[in-house]
Amino acid sequence: MPTTDAPFPAHADYGTDVHVVEHGDKTVLLVGTAHISQESVLLVKKVIEQEHPDCVCLELDDKRYQALTQKKQWESLDLKTVIKDKQLSTLLVGLLMASYQKRLGGKLGITPGAELLMAAQTAKDLHIPLSLCDRDVRITLRRAWKSTSFFKKGYLLASLLTSLFDKTEISEEKLQELKQKDVLTELMEEMGETLPDLKRVLIDERDIYLVEKIKSSPGKRIVAVVGAGHVAGMLRQFATDNKHKIADVILIPPVSKGYKIAGWTVPLLIIGSLGVIASQKGISVAGDNILFWILANGIPASIGALLALAHPLTTLSAFAAAPITSLTPVIGAGYVTAFIQVITCPPLVKEFETAGVDIGSFTGWWKNRLLRVFLVFLLTGIGSAVGTWVGGYEIFKNLVG
Repeated sequence: MPTTDAPFPAHADYGTDVHVVEHGDKTVLLVGTAHISQESVLLVKKVIEQEHPDCVCLELDDKRYQALTQKKQWESLDLKTVIKDKQLSTLLVGLLMASYQKRLGGKLGITPGAELLMAAQTAKDLHIPLSLCDRDVRITLRRAWKSTSFFKKGYLLASLLTSLFDKTEISEEKLQELKQKDVLTELMEEMGETLPDLKRVLIDERDIYLVEKIKSSPGKRIVAVVGAGHVAGMLRQFATDNKHKIADVILIPPVSKGYKIAGWTVPLLIIGSLGVIASQKGISVAGDNILFWILANGIPASIGALLALAHPLTTLSAFAAAPITSLTPVIGAGYVTAFIQVITCPPLVKEFETAGVDIGSFTGWWKNRLLRVFLVFLLTGIGSAVGTWVGGYEIFKNLVG
C-alpha cells in the first residue's frame, strides 16, 4: 500500500509539527521536534497522552537512551578501551556536537533531548512499549569520521571549536528559529555544502534507518518522535522499501588499500634510506641520522605533551614513542600518550559530566582531566607529525647529498 502524508483532521490542534503517515496496516504519527524546545516537550506529551498508541518510537539508540535516563552513565565508559579501539577522535567529535547542543539549549533554558526523555517517561507512565529506532551512535560517528577526508576533518573540528568559543549573543529571532528545527541540522546548514558526505551519514542514512525501524516496530498505531531535521527525509523514505540498505548503513567502512599503502610508504622510504646511507656512507653516518630522527620526533612530541600539561611519565612516553610510532601507521604517538595519561591521571566521574560545559572554555581544556587527555592526544600527535617531516627531510637530504 503506498505511503501518504495525510492530513490529521481529528486533532488539528497538534499543528504542523505532527504528520500522519499510512503505511500498510500501520498509522504513524510522526512528531518533528527541536531538541532544545520546551514547546516540543509539551507537544510530545500531549500527543502520546491523547493518542495512547500501541508503541512509541524514539530517535534514540540504546547508548543515547541510557545517557538521557541514567545520571551515572559515564561510570560505565572505559576510556582505556576507547583509546585501544582508536575511537578517541570520534568521542571528541561526539562531545563537541553534544556541547554545541547544550550551549544552545542553555540559551533556551532547556536540556537538549528533554522532549525525548518526556516521550519515554510518558510512555512508561501509560505502560506503552518503547522502540529505540536510531542507529548506534558509535556507528554513526565512526562512519561520519571515516567518510570525511583528512583536510575536511580539520575543517569540521575547527568549525565545531569555533562554535564553542563564539560568545556572540543569539538574537530572539534566531532563538525562535532554532525552536523550529533540529540543532544538528542547523549546524550542517551552517557548514553549507562543504561537508556533503558528513550530512549523508548524520542525516540521510539515519532517515532510512529510522523509517525501517519504525516500520518494524510492534503495533498498528505508532507515535514516532524525531528531530525536525529528519522529518522531510523520512516522509520521502516511507514510500520506499529500504530493508536491503540497512546492512550497508550499519557497516563501518574498512581502511582502503590505497590508504594502507600510503601509510607504509613514508616509513619504508625512511628505513630504506637509512639502509642505503649505512651501506654507502658508513654506519656512523647512519647512526647520526638515526639520532637526528629520534630527536626530531621525540622533542616536538614532548613539547606537545608539556603544552597539554601532561603527567611527567606521559611526557617521557611521548619522547620514547614518537620515533617508533612514526615508522608505523598502525598506531600514532597520540594514542600511546593518551593511554599513559589516562593511567597516570585518570579523569574523575564528575569531570566526564562537566566536560560538555568545560569544553566551551579555553582554560577548561586544561582543568578538566578528560579534556586534557584529548589535548595530549592532539598536541603530541601534531608534534610527532612535525617530527616525521623534519626527520624525513634531513635523512633524504643526506641520502642524495
